[in-house]
Amino acid sequence: MEILRHFSFFLNRLQDGASYIIILLNHIPYRKDCFGKENTMSFTFLKLLPTPDEIKREHPLPESFAEIKRKRDAEIKDVITGKSKKFLVIIGPCSADNEDSVCEYISRLAKVNDRVKDKLILIPRIYTNKPRTTGEGYKGILHQPDPEKKPDFLAGLIAMRKMHIRAIEESGLTAADEMLYPENWGYVEDILSYVAIGARSVEDQHHRMTVSGFDVPAGMKNPTSGTLSVMLNSIYAAQHPHSFIYRGMEVATNGNPLAHAVLRGSVNKHGRSLPNYHYEDLNTLYTLYQDYDLLNPACVIDANHNNSDKQFEQQIRIVKEVMHSRKLNHDIHGMVKGVMIESYIEEGCQKIGEGVYGKSITDPCLGWKASEQLIYDIADYD
Repeated sequence: MEILRHFSFFLNRLQDGASYIIILLNHIPYRKDCFGKENTMSFTFLKLLPTPDEIKREHPLPESFAEIKRKRDAEIKDVITGKSKKFLVIIGPCSADNEDSVCEYISRLAKVNDRVKDKLILIPRIYTNKPRTTGEGYKGILHQPDPEKKPDFLAGLIAMRKMHIRAIEESGLTAADEMLYPENWGYVEDILSYVAIGARSVEDQHHRMTVSGFDVPAGMKNPTSGTLSVMLNSIYAAQHPHSFIYRGMEVATNGNPLAHAVLRGSVNKHGRSLPNYHYEDLNTLYTLYQDYDLLNPACVIDANHNNSDKQFEQQIRIVKEVMHSRKLNHDIHGMVKGVMIESYIEEGCQKIGEGVYGKSITDPCLGWKASEQLIYDIADYD
């Protein structure tokens, strides 16, 4: 009876015919160690979050939007596999911190997409999870639907899904997001057309194996060290089948042939940014791809982060250099399938609470005018 007073039991979770009892440890003040001493627990269990199916039932994706996603997924897949000669431009805010400004930005992007759709596929960045080097700072709308308030993950899960669905409704464009937490894939798997695995996550086995179950392209970034073999090993892992534990279930995956490389620059031991978007870097990656026996050898260049040393205006020059390299070398042209650009309505960045509409509260971004012109310039290269 003493134990029962410390446990809350939740029944009625049915998945693949199996019943689960989820034990919420939110009232356990201590535990005993191997010496019988009572120790304070490191975890405090705050609340039981809804499952992906429960969130999707409350906030469903209309069938007409699902059809948009199917068509977009097929178009993007054809680029990665080489069937289509179109070029991917994954572009948008560093972090999707405000639903209204993000959706306004994407609506603007949709109008540009109509003008360049014969040559480009624009994929808006709606990054709702933000990795932080030290763990400090704004971690995205999933953590904090209101950046000026405390974390609220339940509200964040709802806000994340609502923003993505609203963006599809208003623009007709399905988006890209970063997978910071593999367990969250189920909340957005029916609405995303592209997923990025960040430099700090790409070495993690759980991320790699989760990507192996995706049916959309996944960009595996080089780690912050810049070691290309780590990135290529992550692609190899993501492209092959796995069995593992996922959200309390034993699962099996078939492998994701659309997993590919993203070059984002690196940091040396002195903390200095080293770019890896130059012609020689691309040629090196092409050669390494031949040694790894990977499907659909493809690469996307991240024009910001350590490639630009976070000098956001340099993204314009970097993208143009990448496009020029594609023109010089047939192999590089076939391998480099797209670019990533951090862009918002207003250029630069601001601190949380400054209140400038459409301006990044994380890394600095290109402003709208420069971004629009850059897209047209990219279209003119091919």
